[in-house]
Amino acid sequence: MSIPIYGNYHGYYSKRPTVNDARLSALPEALFHGAIVLDIGCNEGWVTCEIAQSLGPHKVIGVDIDDTLVQAAWRRRRTVWSLQGPSPATTSTTRRRNYFPLSCEHEFGSLPIPPSTIRGKHAFPHNVSFRTANWIRDEIPEDAEGYDVVVAFSVSKWIHLNEGDEGLRQFFRKVHSVLKTGGAFVLEPQPWESYAKARRMSEAKNAKNLVIRPEHFSDILRDIGFESPRHFGSIGEGGEWLLIPHSS
Repeated sequence: MSIPIYGNYHGYYSKRPTVNDARLSALPEALFHGAIVLDIGCNEGWVTCEIAQSLGPHKVIGVDIDDTLVQAAWRRRRTVWSLQGPSPATTSTTRRRNYFPLSCEHEFGSLPIPPSTIRGKHAFPHNVSFRTANWIRDEIPEDAEGYDVVVAFSVSKWIHLNEGDEGLRQFFRKVHSVLKTGGAFVLEPQPWESYAKARRMSEAKNAKNLVIRPEHFSDILRDIGFESPRHFGSIGEGGEWLLIPHSS
């Protein structure tokens, strides 16, 4: 896919100034703890791996339409594992900072990942996996079990442009259907102003006749069965963050 009509930018996260994503730190600390998480539009897996490594989930699944990005996400998993420092309780700050620098991975390759029988299947990196799928249209095996948290970081615009108004509604309905009771949908809708350049990249007829605007999303989500969203303001390049609880 030479033109990223699905928002499938290669190297997207490598252009960001920090490794840790500030959007995650703005969310409730306990949101991901012990949760089964779906990351829709995971790109190269940077955020997916950060959730899996640092926020205590039971399991994280990243899904993206672009298989090249998914293969990069698997590589990112190995890189994050290789660069993971020892426990803070066992080493000084200086040693943690200098532990297996990135140059070592470039020169010698990634560290081997121990089997899940040693690490535990719910410990990083065994608690994160990736799948290639157009999730709006296709099922993935994990959907049947359901999720405690579904995250959609800067992807709603691309779904909207490619699938149209009804496709966006279908996306929201599917998220509601796979969320467990009491679960949460974390949505970062891009502002309408950002649609203009993306629309020029898209030849889909749906992109030319959109009626729904991002400010309508909250009402649509409530009509589907979500509770009123919690607003977290704007962080980074996306729009205002929403955390939408699944109705109990």
